[in-house]
Amino acid sequence: MKKVLIIEENSTVPRDPRVWREALALRRAGYEVSVLCPRGRGADTSGYEVIDGVHIYRHPMPREAKEAAGYLVEYACALFWQFLYSWWIFMRRGFHVIQGCNPPDTIFLIALPFKFFGVKYIFDHHDANPELYVSKFGKTGSVQKVLLLLEKWTFRHSDVVISTNQSYREIAITRGGRNPEDVFIVRNGPDLMTFKSVRPNPALKHGKAYLVGYVGAMNVQDGLDILVDVALEIKKLGRGDVHFTCVGGGPELPALRKSVRDKGLDNMMNFTGRIPDADLLEILSTADVCVNPDRPCEMNDISTMTKIMEYMALGKPIVQFESKEGRFSAQDASLYADHRNPVPDFAAKILRLLDQPEEKRRMGAFGRQRVQEKLAWEYSVSHLLAAYRRALEKGENPASERSAISPQESAISEGRWLKSDS
Repeated sequence: MKKVLIIEENSTVPRDPRVWREALALRRAGYEVSVLCPRGRGADTSGYEVIDGVHIYRHPMPREAKEAAGYLVEYACALFWQFLYSWWIFMRRGFHVIQGCNPPDTIFLIALPFKFFGVKYIFDHHDANPELYVSKFGKTGSVQKVLLLLEKWTFRHSDVVISTNQSYREIAITRGGRNPEDVFIVRNGPDLMTFKSVRPNPALKHGKAYLVGYVGAMNVQDGLDILVDVALEIKKLGRGDVHFTCVGGGPELPALRKSVRDKGLDNMMNFTGRIPDADLLEILSTADVCVNPDRPCEMNDISTMTKIMEYMALGKPIVQFESKEGRFSAQDASLYADHRNPVPDFAAKILRLLDQPEEKRRMGAFGRQRVQEKLAWEYSVSHLLAAYRRALEKGENPASERSAISPQESAISEGRWLKSDS
């Protein structure tokens, strides 16, 4: 049995849906899977537990950073604990592959010593960090150059790269100099077996006729401050029938809640923080329109946002700003606001959907069908397993590696696992 260690610093598991889906898919394919991640809050604070056959190890971490210096401390702390835990896991359980999930682009340093033992390194490219730095801090310079260098080294020392979309694949091939045969696209689609609509709860509309929903992170680049101004614009237009509910956590959450109070939007907008998945599904299932206010920038233009496919899976029409990968994902399931006139146009497009139920229904149905037929997680599993096969074949006899694929992996690659698990 092949053994895998997945290392993630940016979130905890199973809270991170992408990493958790990857871990479960590998486990179903016959791999023994361990995950190393930070400790979270609430249910994700234990140092070790086994969930659905996946061994989860959680290391201590400082408070989530907001400034550049804080990120340096956070990443240094993570690197220290990842180094200690990975060797302990290697001695205790062993592994044949390390999958490093960025940010940051430093996890390859943990993997390098294990290459002497034949361990392969797969880079799971979640964020384009040089672009992410610019989007957070609005500047280039020496820090960005360091990030570009770390990214280059990460690509160079990876046996295989997993990209979330075509834009990231192009970065791996052009900026990273990778062979196209070593770069696999594994998209962030929802698992339709678990991410399903539930009965709407009218109480979640807070006495209003309509609910606008958001789910995701609360960082500078996520544009929640724009959404607060959009809610204020709608209020100024005399629309007292719309409520906004935003689900998620992040360093900007306290400032956003204060902004809502300062602008007199308490009766029109609320931020729930992180909540259980069941509560999240109930809010999104009740929403009439869902939004993605990601601030227009190069980072958001080339990135695929998981929330877009989640909205589509629930049949919700979307309003977002124009972006390359956002349009690829949503297509006609979304209206695209003009970034040159961001607040008024975003507000106008929300109201357009709320006031035109037939267009809202048509867009929601299109999005749900697109996810069901093209973007659901089930379509990414075969690409994930192909990436692992490619990594394990390197330096070995490809024929013998292919013959060693387990019956479980073969079933998953052919889609039969959907039937056996239903």
